Amino acid sequence: MRSTRPAEAPTVVVDDLHLTYRVHTAGSGRGGAVAALRRIASRAPSPSVREVHAVRGVSFVARKGEAIGLIGSNGSGKSTLLKAIAGLLPADRGRVFTRGQPSLLGVNAALLNDLTGERNVVLGALAMGMSREEIRERYDGIVDFSGINDKGDFVSLPMRTYSSGMAARLKFAIAAAKSHEVLLIDEALSTGDASFQRRSRERIAELRAEAGTVFLVSHHHRTITETCDRALWLESGTLRMDGPAEEVVAAYEAASGARG
Repeated sequence: MRSTRPAEAPTVVVDDLHLTYRVHTAGSGRGGAVAALRRIASRAPSPSVREVHAVRGVSFVARKGEAIGLIGSNGSGKSTLLKAIAGLLPADRGRVFTRGQPSLLGVNAALLNDLTGERNVVLGALAMGMSREEIRERYDGIVDFSGINDKGDFVSLPMRTYSSGMAARLKFAIAAAKSHEVLLIDEALSTGDASFQRRSRERIAELRAEAGTVFLVSHHHRTITETCDRALWLESGTLRMDGPAEEVVAAYEAASGARG
C-alpha cells in the first residue's frame, strides 16, 4: 500500500549537473614568452593545461530531514559536487537549486593559523551570523564539543599549533553550534575519537530534526551507514547509485572487491 504521507519540501535540487576544471601540468618550457604570447593572440589553449570533467550529468533531489552520504573512489567527484552545492563552483551545464545558503565544512577549510582557537571560535560564529551574545552563551559548549581542551588549554594557543584533527574538530563544533538548512561535511567526522564521532552523529540527528539536510563525504563507510539514511555513489563523475545507505555501501564494496 502506498504511503499517503506528503514528501518533505526539497532543500537541494541538482539537475543534469556538469562541472569541468582545469589542471595545470608541467610544460616543456620551450618557446618561453614569445610562444606564450602567440598562444594568447591565437586564443589557443596552453599545452600545459588539462581539462578534467569532474561531474557528468548528475541529478537528484534532497529533502528536509535527510542525511545523505557521498561515497566513491578518490577523484570520483564527491568533494567537487559539495562545492557546487555550496555555490563555490559554477556549473558548465545544468543547474543547482538550494533553499537558503548551504554551509560547507571541510578538513581543509581555511583557518586563521596565527590566531588562537578562541578567536577563531568568535570569528567563525560571527561569520555564520551569530550575535556576540549568542557566542558568549554557546562558547563553552563549542569548546567542550570539540574536545581540543581535553589534554590542555589548547584553545588559548595559535591554530598553527593544532593537529589537522584538532582543527577539523573545532571547525565542526563551530558549524554545529548553529542550525543549518543545508550542511555539507567533507571528511570532518573521521578525524576524532569514538566519543567525538558519537557526539557528531547525535548533533547531525538534531540538525535533521530541526528540518535541516546534511550531506556527508567520508571514506569510512561505517560512518555513512551509522549517520545517513541515504547515500549517493559517484564514480568518474557519474551517479552510479542513489538509495538507502546500507544498500548503496554494500553495492559499492561488492564492486570494489570485484575490481580488486
